[in-house]
Amino acid sequence: MLKIDGRDGGGQLLRSSLSLSLVTGQPFTMTAIRGQRPKPGLMRQHLTAVNAAVEVSDGSADGAVLGSTELVFAPKRLRGADYRFAIGTAGSACLLFQTLLPALLQADEPSTLRLEGGTHNPMAPTFDFLSECFLPVLRKMGADVELNLERYGFFPAGGGALVTKVVPRADGLAKVALLERGQLLRREIRVLSAHVPDGIGEREGTVALSELASAGWDAEGVLVRAVDSAGAGNVVSIVFQSENVCEITTTFGERGKSGKRVALEAAKAMRDYLGTDAVVGRRLADQLLLPMALAGAGEFLTMKPSHHTLTNAALIEEFLDVNIEMSEQEDGQWR
Repeated sequence: MLKIDGRDGGGQLLRSSLSLSLVTGQPFTMTAIRGQRPKPGLMRQHLTAVNAAVEVSDGSADGAVLGSTELVFAPKRLRGADYRFAIGTAGSACLLFQTLLPALLQADEPSTLRLEGGTHNPMAPTFDFLSECFLPVLRKMGADVELNLERYGFFPAGGGALVTKVVPRADGLAKVALLERGQLLRREIRVLSAHVPDGIGEREGTVALSELASAGWDAEGVLVRAVDSAGAGNVVSIVFQSENVCEITTTFGERGKSGKRVALEAAKAMRDYLGTDAVVGRRLADQLLLPMALAGAGEFLTMKPSHHTLTNAALIEEFLDVNIEMSEQEDGQWR
């Protein structure tokens, strides 16, 4: 039984532990779950991830109740099937998808997942990020995964839905190297709005475009869309699609936060990426560690690793017989 201290980690430490336990069969105990958060313990979205992991593996989980700060999880056998998991809040359906995906890629049969909750949440990958940044790399590694957005779900109302089909790969994932961006294929400023006053999206697009002009960005793409959802939402995303990789920076509107500030934050985050020769963005780097570890090899060039990435790497090395090396290059990139 692997023992994990959850005090210094948030919900992602739990989700990564569930993913790794499912693919290795290694049971674990986690104590002090989300111990330094204002409300420690399992919240609804974390509990949904635990229960989903139990279902896809015929496993068991002691301590799987709201507010629990200790969990004992033991998987048995991965089962490919048709699943539906509803978080019941605006908790991220995208994070739940990432939790279950590694296991379903190793299941005995193909699976269909319907996940209900938030599709565009702060502090989580959006549907767009998964679809345009994360999954294309996994497909390079041989993964057969379809992901479709059925309904938008913005924080705090939620109500969104994702549908995905996963076909297992008998010989596992293949290694991949992301050392060059390749040719620029597309760049776009994208503004999504639901139940917000007219004109906000257009102004945000104009501000973002002006901020990016100093980085050599031209007006080749500004897309403003009004979408339907259960609650109000406003998202500004900047897309930089290269031949070998895609980077998307995203900022969310919220009460008391001006549209100008929302647009500037997304644009400045993209300027940080464009100001380096990094291939993989900081958030995608964190998310690629686990599939590359499952492949047993791989490498990429990225920006300075975040604390989140370092924590994730250490956890992976607890479950898998791999060594994740990170080294700063002469040009400031990290390999």
